[in-house]
Amino acid sequence: MKLNIKILLNQLLLQEDTDNDKKITIEDKGPKLFKINELEIKGTYALSNLLQELVWAEKEGKTEIEITQNFIDEVLNQEPKARISKMIREKYWDGLTRTIDEKGLSKITEDTKSNSKEVTIYVPYTDNLALNYFASLQEKFKIKVVQLPENITPQWVLEQNENPGILSLKLQQIKGSIKGVPFVVPGGRFNEMYGWDSYFQNIGLLIDEKVELAKSVVENFQYQIEHYGKILNANRSYYLTRTQPPFFSSMIREVYEKLPKNSENKEWLSSMLSTCIKEYQMVWMVEGKRNIKGLNRYLAEGIGIPPETEEGHYDAILFPFAKKWNLTIEELEEKYRKREISIPELDEYFIHDRSVRESGHDTTYRFEGICADILPVELNCMLYKYEKDITFLIHTEFNNSFQNNTAENWEEKAKNRKNLIQNLMWNQDDGMFWDYNFKQKKQHKYLAASCFFPLWVEIPTKEQAEKMIKNLQKITTKGGIAGSDEISRGLIHVERPERQWDFPNGWAPHQMIIWQGLLNYGYTDIAKDLINRWIDMITQNAVHYNGTIPEKYNVVEATHKVFAEYGNVGTEFEYITTEGFGWMNASYQLGLKLLQKLDSNK
Repeated sequence: MKLNIKILLNQLLLQEDTDNDKKITIEDKGPKLFKINELEIKGTYALSNLLQELVWAEKEGKTEIEITQNFIDEVLNQEPKARISKMIREKYWDGLTRTIDEKGLSKITEDTKSNSKEVTIYVPYTDNLALNYFASLQEKFKIKVVQLPENITPQWVLEQNENPGILSLKLQQIKGSIKGVPFVVPGGRFNEMYGWDSYFQNIGLLIDEKVELAKSVVENFQYQIEHYGKILNANRSYYLTRTQPPFFSSMIREVYEKLPKNSENKEWLSSMLSTCIKEYQMVWMVEGKRNIKGLNRYLAEGIGIPPETEEGHYDAILFPFAKKWNLTIEELEEKYRKREISIPELDEYFIHDRSVRESGHDTTYRFEGICADILPVELNCMLYKYEKDITFLIHTEFNNSFQNNTAENWEEKAKNRKNLIQNLMWNQDDGMFWDYNFKQKKQHKYLAASCFFPLWVEIPTKEQAEKMIKNLQKITTKGGIAGSDEISRGLIHVERPERQWDFPNGWAPHQMIIWQGLLNYGYTDIAKDLINRWIDMITQNAVHYNGTIPEKYNVVEATHKVFAEYGNVGTEFEYITTEGFGWMNASYQLGLKLLQKLDSNK
């Protein structure tokens, strides 16, 4: 029978949503039994699915819905993993897709990170098409359009922090009309294109056969490198002075593998590879980021306090200086921002702090106060992969020669880096690759998930890998891999709060990298166990909490309820989540795909 959606929705919420949060979860105290004439819908999972289906139908413009026993059995009580995977594939990626153009600006200008009523769109000095296009849309969208200077300095970026805005991305002309090249955002308040998030999201897009969208993401990264000089932390004005963990070569290679092999796509590959080499040389091989040891570090530019953090984030750091100067914290912040007072200790602290944010691991006690002094394991593994990927592509696709580059030259770079990683970072006694503190001239022994990146790029010998697996057990928890072990993180108290990239929290990129690393060395049973822990945790939380798929988890308790800085993005929504969370969606799809493959190989 067909029923009025609005009436049914109100009845359902009135009976079952007892805490009035517009969700149906295990914490609601309703009867968990909803009757529609002769039909019965039982349990949190089925009831929350009914809520979701009603709202989806409303969003599609429907006023009525047909409820049958078959609908209850096959839709509301669908096997949870199949339902979650289907929602990701058919709905969530669409919910996360954006364009910066006339069609997409309304979503982009829903800016929860800015207090200004007028959103500023910054366009590169080198892109007149974007300047003229966005200027034509100023009145319609109430936006302000600003052309960036030819030379973007940290001082200039600092001066714009009073008026932060969105950085334009690639536009294309199709049959006389201008359209934005689409990209995928992480979700929630992260309504822009992020650096390393995009790589892991692309893995999910490719699994779900959204190849053109994944290709567009790569093209937007090329645009950033060519027009902004780097792949940005995110496309906001205050991120112009920092990049993110380098995954561009992986993205190019993985997308190209999915494309038909023809002259058009070969030309695309050539263009992308050229830009990738340019990024490698101009972003990572420059003085500062490339250490005298021959390895690399994160070193973000910028002046003063990073503006994207939440109010009060630096209070513990600023308080002693405010007390010394007899100022409130707010007064100290203002004077320090305007450079009215000089505090060298804070200058040094914020060099490290901005570099932590460039690493993507913001924040962790692994990098606290020392990030710019560290040669991180994972960064050098990523750059080793650049060197191997470029070698592979030049060899297989360009007959060993590409724009004055040879496969042999890049293979030599990779060989040298691998030797340096082995010599500086491997510790035979500990059975681990450790970060290297070049200021102290010693290894930095902090057991973090990132220390297992060598498995992903196949740097360890079989004997080294075997030793590493024993250490992996120390960060293996109920829900998967934790960001660090508890001992490395240290004690937590009022003056030393939890950091979100440390124990007890777990993150999608770490799981995905480590799964592949284990499979590289034949540790299929361990990989399968870790994948199941992660997938089961996501599934259980979604079943109990109205489909919630958040940014991260407390993997020790296997819950989305995380009590660290910034809370947990992706948990605040009404009725349904229309997007999940980008790299969490991807990890779910990858985990299911790997499990299916492992089971079929038995």
